Amino acid sequence: MPRFAANLTLLFTEVPFLDRFALATQAGFQAVEFLFPYAYRAEDIRERLDTHGLTLVLHNLPAGDWDAGDRGTACHPDRIQEFRTGVAQGIAYAKALGVGQLNCLAGIAPAGVSDAVLRQTLVDNLAFAAHALKEAGLRLLIEPINRFDIPGFYLNYTAQAVAILDEVNADNAFVQYDIYHAQRMEGELAATITRHLPRICHMQLADNPGRHEPGTGEINYPFLFAHLDRLGYTGWIGCEYRPATSTQAGLGWLQHPLK
Repeated sequence: MPRFAANLTLLFTEVPFLDRFALATQAGFQAVEFLFPYAYRAEDIRERLDTHGLTLVLHNLPAGDWDAGDRGTACHPDRIQEFRTGVAQGIAYAKALGVGQLNCLAGIAPAGVSDAVLRQTLVDNLAFAAHALKEAGLRLLIEPINRFDIPGFYLNYTAQAVAILDEVNADNAFVQYDIYHAQRMEGELAATITRHLPRICHMQLADNPGRHEPGTGEINYPFLFAHLDRLGYTGWIGCEYRPATSTQAGLGWLQHPLK
């Protein structure tokens, strides 16, 4: 069975963020992930990780003004300096929190900019980030996201992400494969994972429709988990789903085998 990390952005939302670490441990998780740490002092997050014996396996680079609708800035030609400043901030937090990889959200494509400019901006920014992260001993991840949940998001497909990474040509840059987003955009989950596994360093899950816990939708998670075991996937899988009811009820699939 793969190793699962609690996504504290979507799980245990009934309590304040810094109190979710304790609940993750109580639920049996040994690792956590979340979108962003930047609203909190790194020292406070690190104290929660250490107190509860948790490993942080992922957080994102800064992604612009999230509350205003930004979903990343890496493809924005007019925000290159903002992106690069965010890389430095992300690295500082990563070092303080002991995380080994940072995810970069490509962003929503700005209107009126050609695909060629968007792609070159993204490639150049990723090359900058990969170099900076490598100097810090970190991996860089990029994540395809479905265009139904985030209309206009620039990066949507696994093969597209791999092709962009080929252009970046950095040995510390990989794909974050989100099973939910991949199901919505391309399906063929088992075959796609098999084909691209050497380029995948982290996964996330949710079922479809609804982005709820495994077992609530159409994805055959028992088959997929067994498939990942057969492939020898050794990375973490972040549980990035919205519980259909309560978080506690939405963790039942971890305690009781899915059928």
